[in-house]
Amino acid sequence: MNLKSTLGILRLSAILEGISYLLFAITMPLKYMYDMPGPNMVVGMIHGFLFIAYVLMVFVVSREHKWPLTEQFWAYLASLLPIATFVVDHRIFKKYENDLGGK
Repeated sequence: MNLKSTLGILRLSAILEGISYLLFAITMPLKYMYDMPGPNMVVGMIHGFLFIAYVLMVFVVSREHKWPLTEQFWAYLASLLPIATFVVDHRIFKKYENDLGGK
């Protein structure tokens, strides 16, 4: 993963956004079962920032690399489903990075 390219930054943001989404599986029970809203609030703010960063990076990279609408659709949809950003990273983003030779 080349973090000097926009595609590399997109891949990193996809992974971080997916991790932050999965952290809700820990913080939601803390909030509702143990009356501890603090961790959920922190994870929620971080996830919100990462979600926006991911969506913006999908927009930038899809324009830069002239992605077809189907791949744009799957990349945007992935931001709404837990674990999906990992799948999209593996099936779409990694493919484009390999096509560019890791640049």
